Amino acid sequence: MARRALTTTAAAFAATAALLLTACGGGDDSSSDDVKSAGKNSDSPSASASPSAGADVKRPVIKLPSSFRLTFENWTSTDPVEQAVLNDGKEQLRAGYEAIIENDPESKDRAFYDTKNGFLQSQRWIRTYTDKNLTVIGKLPVFDPKVILAKDKAAASLSYCTDESKAATRNRKTAEVKGNPAGMDPEVLYVISMGRSAQGVWQAVSARSERGGCA
Repeated sequence: MARRALTTTAAAFAATAALLLTACGGGDDSSSDDVKSAGKNSDSPSASASPSAGADVKRPVIKLPSSFRLTFENWTSTDPVEQAVLNDGKEQLRAGYEAIIENDPESKDRAFYDTKNGFLQSQRWIRTYTDKNLTVIGKLPVFDPKVILAKDKAAASLSYCTDESKAATRNRKTAEVKGNPAGMDPEVLYVISMGRSAQGVWQAVSARSERGGCA
């Protein structure tokens, strides 16, 4: 697709080679360090919420057009806390693409699923599209999700892969469509450090990615 891979650390989301999503750089996989950093980060959500909190929180309704399909494969867990991480992680990603498609870097829907610092990263990613009058089209499978919970279950690392081979960017003004350059690996690994807010919503604290890291 035309995925704009974001090389991200806790400090920044910067567009790199690729066209469509947020390939957040860094070569290491999800680990206990990601979980610990989510829990210790001063911007991370409160660790005081109970595991059952958040079920009754009114979440935004994310709407994506038929021109862009996000599909989530095997996005389930028998552990209720892990499932809550998966559910909010999915909506966080959907909200990001909604913001790109609606040309809205200030998206309140995306902000709902990010901490303050996490949203600053998200805005940098979204603007790599909106500043260039780009939207996204096609199909983006999201697969192989893995959740690692902190011992207190107040922080987590969520990793997943995407396949950009059937997705692309489209220029809003010229209608020009671009996919990934020939020879570029279409699969990207993402690792999201997440924390649970006082209301029980799992929010992204920081993210990183690695193109080709799904092999």
